[in-house]
Amino acid sequence: MNKEILQLIYLVGSISFMIGLKMLSKPDTARKGNLIAAFGMTIAILGTIFLYEGIKISNYGWIFGGLIIGTLLGTLSAKKVKMTKMPEMVSLFNGMGGACAMLISAVEFTHLTHNHEIGALPKGHLLIIMLGLIIGSISFVGSLVAWGKLSGHLGDKTLKLQQVVNIGLLLLILGITCYTIMVGPPETITYFYAIWGLSVLYGILFVMPIGGADMPVVISLLNSFTGVAAAMGGFLYDNKVMLVGGILVGSAGTLLTLVMCKAMNRSLTNVLIGNFGGGGGNGESTTSLSGGHVREINVGDTAILLKYANNVIIVPGYGLAVAQAQHVCHELEEILEKEGVGVKYAIHPVAGRMPGHMNVLLAESNVSYDKLIEMEHINPEFSTTDVVLVVGANDVVNPAAKTDPSSPIYGMPILDVENAKNIIVMKRSMKAGYAGIENELFFQPKTSMLFGDAKGTLTKLVSEIKAL
Repeated sequence: MNKEILQLIYLVGSISFMIGLKMLSKPDTARKGNLIAAFGMTIAILGTIFLYEGIKISNYGWIFGGLIIGTLLGTLSAKKVKMTKMPEMVSLFNGMGGACAMLISAVEFTHLTHNHEIGALPKGHLLIIMLGLIIGSISFVGSLVAWGKLSGHLGDKTLKLQQVVNIGLLLLILGITCYTIMVGPPETITYFYAIWGLSVLYGILFVMPIGGADMPVVISLLNSFTGVAAAMGGFLYDNKVMLVGGILVGSAGTLLTLVMCKAMNRSLTNVLIGNFGGGGGNGESTTSLSGGHVREINVGDTAILLKYANNVIIVPGYGLAVAQAQHVCHELEEILEKEGVGVKYAIHPVAGRMPGHMNVLLAESNVSYDKLIEMEHINPEFSTTDVVLVVGANDVVNPAAKTDPSSPIYGMPILDVENAKNIIVMKRSMKAGYAGIENELFFQPKTSMLFGDAKGTLTKLVSEIKAL
């Protein structure tokens, strides 16, 4: 009877994952979708603990102790994290999923070794264990490296012949794995730990050289790795809900990775071996390479321009998140609309440091979802827009992506802000963006630079507009 009830719980859990994932595709239903998927995971965990008949569970204290500690740590971390640090947290949490899959393979292998069952084990079963170990290790360590790069603790490190080393290391891992599975040498346990160590090393070398501008793609890819590794655990234990959850995460992460690559007009191979970007340049210049000059504007003139415009498009970037300026930006939007100005937000797919970063950031400040317009829908509107206010964005509005074949971002679809009648760019300084290249938009005749901290400058703008 318990078995039938457990299978029913697994079915309900699997369906809740699918419904939750579907609801996550829209900002206004994402929160509810997350809760539905969490409900499915909760009943699946409890059902496994109390109804699984494969083994007798007696260490409930350890199990629930771990659940309580993990729940408390996860809840506190999620509540305290700043929106600017959300990409780092996503990477860290994703790494924990990879670590779980990695440890499942390690524990299962150790258990079989102690019971002397490795020799009699079907090759397919051993293959699943090895794949879970390899993919989980790469996801775990790669996510930690991504966390370090996003948080600024690690820079981009590239060895000579980096990609040759990476490819050689991957082939070595796969070669040893195939040999271990097919031949089954007496030193299988030694080979297992060798594969584990090489996978950890590969996880480091895999992510370390990838440039900062490509981190949204890397996060999505590592997320798909974690899903695939979790699916391996589902195969190992014939656990339907774990298998379905892993497949959903893996496929969704893969699709999102492809969407990110399309948004950057680059292949996944180019992202992984191109070493694009890399932390942003530090040079400042008030004169462009083509001879253009920067034109500055003050807060007062900006306020007048915004107040008497018919329509305004705000382009948010990572600088908005760093300054924690989303709330005052929403206040500016509300004040302008009271003055009869139409306001929309232009969202680039790779703005920020992870997919959907700007959507989450602005939703936190209660910006209406209807005002968050994706790139392909907002681009035709720039030519009829009176003022574009670029807040902390850089590479996603750089015309070099369309005009300079030698630029590393050439071919990447961008927001066509240069077509607007007036462009105001809010930045702290003339430092290059995350891709480390000069932005010709800043030197165009229609562009004015409003220098200063985004939050402080927006606050002054709000005050000026109220006073007019």
